[in-house]
Amino acid sequence: MGKEITELLVQARTGQPEQLSAVFESLYPELRRLAASRLGGGELTITPTVLVHELFLRATTGDPLSVTDRKHFFVAAAQAMRWIVVDHARRRGADKRGGGMIAITLDESLAGGDAADTTVLALHEGLETLAQINPQQRQVVELHYFAGLKFAEIAELLECSERTVHREWERARAFLHALLSDA
Repeated sequence: MGKEITELLVQARTGQPEQLSAVFESLYPELRRLAASRLGGGELTITPTVLVHELFLRATTGDPLSVTDRKHFFVAAAQAMRWIVVDHARRRGADKRGGGMIAITLDESLAGGDAADTTVLALHEGLETLAQINPQQRQVVELHYFAGLKFAEIAELLECSERTVHREWERARAFLHALLSDA
């Protein structure tokens, strides 16, 4: 299946953008499963289906997606999922602060901030800082946390050992925990 996906991606890059739809069709169940594992806690108001569909729309509109193979596709998908979730959290935050509309809240419990959105935004800022220090650690966090991949899957995608991925995850987690606890 990996070679088939790579072939479709090559065709999409070389003037047959409709082949990207075939890539999404082939990988849809896996992308949906990854999105569901990431959003499984129900803490966000975005659903796995919406996340995958938004990923498809972003990938198929605008500039052509220039991924080279299945690995590169999943790395790009993980990063795009992260940005989609962050954008969603930002929009919800803007809506809570007015978002161009006048809101009147009669129930004080509804006026509080959404912890899930705040966590996603804080994690995003932490990942931006981590990217400056160690891009591979940031990539491991994106693939594990945002795309829901297991360490073995990440090791295969990044072409390194599972132990290396686990070590990078632990270091990134410690860094992000220290950074976020100071905030």
